[in-house]
Amino acid sequence: MRFITAGESHGPELTAIIEGLPAGMPLSADDINLELARRQGGYGRGGRMLIEKDQVRITSGVRHGKTLGSPVTLVVENKDWKNWTSVMSVEEVSEKEKKIRRLNKPRPGHADLVGGIKYKHDDLRNVLERSSARETTMRVAIGAIAKKMLNELQIEVAGHVAILGGIKATIPENLTVSEIKEISEKSDVRVLDPTVEVEMRALIDQTKKNGDTIGGVVEVVIGGVPIGLGSYVQWDRKLDAKIAQAVTSINAFKGVEFGIGFEMGNKPGSQVMDEIVWSKETGYTRTSNNLGGFEGGMTNGMPIIVRGVMKPIPTLYKPLQSVNIDTKEPYKASVERSDSTAVPAASVVCEAVVATEVAQAVLEKFSSDSFEQMKEEIEQYRRYTQTF
Repeated sequence: MRFITAGESHGPELTAIIEGLPAGMPLSADDINLELARRQGGYGRGGRMLIEKDQVRITSGVRHGKTLGSPVTLVVENKDWKNWTSVMSVEEVSEKEKKIRRLNKPRPGHADLVGGIKYKHDDLRNVLERSSARETTMRVAIGAIAKKMLNELQIEVAGHVAILGGIKATIPENLTVSEIKEISEKSDVRVLDPTVEVEMRALIDQTKKNGDTIGGVVEVVIGGVPIGLGSYVQWDRKLDAKIAQAVTSINAFKGVEFGIGFEMGNKPGSQVMDEIVWSKETGYTRTSNNLGGFEGGMTNGMPIIVRGVMKPIPTLYKPLQSVNIDTKEPYKASVERSDSTAVPAASVVCEAVVATEVAQAVLEKFSSDSFEQMKEEIEQYRRYTQTF
């Protein structure tokens, strides 16, 4: 499966094309819209969420509620486009108009300045429109399709916020993926620990008053994953490496870890490696999951546990120091509409990108022309791995 996204933050619409889905897989716009609504939720979201009510149109690749095996095209309209039609017009405009609309004050932490230098854009809006986190709308739409496929294969996906603005949530032990999903969905900050919700909301409110932003850490857990997705035979076929790249491709994400992650550097091997056990009922399992479901770049049958760290959103309502690219004089950076935090929403985006990579790995390993055939093959494979 491969995909590409297109569209600008304030352009007329966002588009994605996905190729490689099996024929006969159930899929509806409602499956995708549910995830798009989840992305727009969460405490701390800004004004644009009141404008955009993302709804997808499926314009190819699905007929009578099932995929055809041909490319699937998704389109999401930008409702805010009507307020930006002159600024974002595709038609040629006068030099005077260009000067009026031009953005020449880059924002620290954004792609503005570097992108302008790389592509020789003297109007930095040409950079920020595409580098905007609005693009994650389509990543979530694609992830919704991936999650639909995985769910049909008894592979469950859930995400939650582990840390927000330095406030750490206590994560209960031995929760199932379904329980993680159920609990986090009830929380507007998407945590599994209700004792920190009030403190987190208060911090978000105070941060907004201060004209500042906060980041955090999100965690995604995927259960029911077959053994052996990914491969050790080449560096670029390792599934955990692909997931790490996908997570750090999310806007503002700066780090990723699996299982107990960087804590492994503080422990001896005897406290890190997951001992192997076998039973007739469950086949091969581990007595712990410190490695987050991976050994040698391959899934080992334990739940995938991956965390990503999101930096604070770099657009501040009390802007930081920058430089006017025309005069080279110091200047306060430009301010675009922003959120005080998007960490709860980012957990939904992280779910989507991790699910997409796992779905791709499933499609690579098993026959993927027909969805029914793939389901049968996976069931046979699971029986084989249990008795190996």
